[in-house]
Amino acid sequence: MMLLWRRSLAARFLMLVLLALALSQAITFLISWDERGQALHAAAKGEFVSRTSSLALLLDTTPPSLRPDILNVSGTAYTRFWTSDDGPSNPLAWQQEALTELAKPLPGIAGKYAAYMNGQASTAVDAADPSVPPRMLDLSGNGMPFSRPAKFLYMDAAPNGMGLSVRLEDSTWLNAAYAKAMPNAFWTAQSAISLALTALILSAIAIFGAQAIARPLRRLANAAELFGRGEAVPRLPESGPDDIRQTAEAFNRMQERLQRFVEDRTRMLAAISHDLRTPLTSLRLRAEFVQDHDLQEKMLKTIEEIQTMTEAALAFAREDAAVEETRTVDLSALVGGLCDDLAELGQNVTVSDGPKVLYRCRPDSLRRAIRNLVENAIRYGEQAKVSLVRRADSLDIMVEDAGPGIPPGEMEQVFAPFFRLEQSRNRETGGVGLGLSIARAIARHHGGDIVLENRSNGLRAVIRLPLIDMAKQLAPAPVPETNPPTGLQSLPV
Repeated sequence: MMLLWRRSLAARFLMLVLLALALSQAITFLISWDERGQALHAAAKGEFVSRTSSLALLLDTTPPSLRPDILNVSGTAYTRFWTSDDGPSNPLAWQQEALTELAKPLPGIAGKYAAYMNGQASTAVDAADPSVPPRMLDLSGNGMPFSRPAKFLYMDAAPNGMGLSVRLEDSTWLNAAYAKAMPNAFWTAQSAISLALTALILSAIAIFGAQAIARPLRRLANAAELFGRGEAVPRLPESGPDDIRQTAEAFNRMQERLQRFVEDRTRMLAAISHDLRTPLTSLRLRAEFVQDHDLQEKMLKTIEEIQTMTEAALAFAREDAAVEETRTVDLSALVGGLCDDLAELGQNVTVSDGPKVLYRCRPDSLRRAIRNLVENAIRYGEQAKVSLVRRADSLDIMVEDAGPGIPPGEMEQVFAPFFRLEQSRNRETGGVGLGLSIARAIARHHGGDIVLENRSNGLRAVIRLPLIDMAKQLAPAPVPETNPPTGLQSLPV
């Protein structure tokens, strides 16, 4: 239950609805419990008095010889009728007599309370508080169905017991006793069925409502994940309640701002690269007229280095802003094919065979990141051993070499653009210092990262890619746009 509470909005919403239902039912029960009991007693009393009144009228019009038979057939499992010459003068004695009559079985019917009365009547009467004796109530007049003397009694010694004595026209008294256990339990079969049906209907409504709330949130989470991995994400539909609509609008605005920021930065770098070509060309032409050959060679190398760094910076910015189609590929085949191509070119590269792993990525970019790591391993460690390892929450592409490694204090600095451990600035030995920067940018665009680890006999570089449910990697359905953002493919070079 706690796991569902933490992980599922629908389960949390459903639990809150059911909790509200339980609390409302409990409050209703506490409020109406006493009223229900009083209503049951009032209904039983009304029926008992009405039945006795009708029987009294019948006995008044019937010969005395038929009264015993009428009284026998009028009795029920919970009611007894008998006549007496005198009225109830002593309530306690009359109550004892009533309990005795209730204990007698009817002809052919075992008394439902016979065992109760025979075993506990005397004890109940003896245990009654003598300071509060039974009291007979006069029911004559007061809107009751009796125009003759009548006495009513609640029998505390019997379960929901009542007694009534009515004087007949011949001055004898008709006595009636009633004892029936009237359950006033809240948890009955009917209440259980009613509560279950109510809970079922509310659960269905709650699940429908929670899904309606969670669906746009899941769509937003998937879009944010895809956008964070560098994929092109269509605009989210800006519909629904204000809170959901405003959230979708905010995400769409954020996406457009980030796209404009990347576009502006790439345009700026492209413009800088373009504008630098003119003065670099002018410097190259002037260097050709320098008479000192050594000085001329140094100037040309410096100009070439500036031009190379400028072009590399532009390439790095383009890679950071490139929009390549994301598709599902066999990652093992991608890694193996790259290593085989480098091995055919004479590079010391080996790859470990692994199982087929399908992964949704931008294969050209990922191939470039792996190639940069492999080339670094060959340049500084003379060999590269590549393997693909599937872990619980990630896919690791490991590149190991046999070089000197990297000082611990410079593990993060090597990812900075143009940073090189080799300080000669010789392109043949150290490049321009953008290989690891580009590789990490690509890995992070895929939601992963690159981790460097010194081993006892070399360096291990790991491209760690997250394992994501394939269903979540699918981009949401495109939504028609009135003003779609400008694509990055059309940027000037």
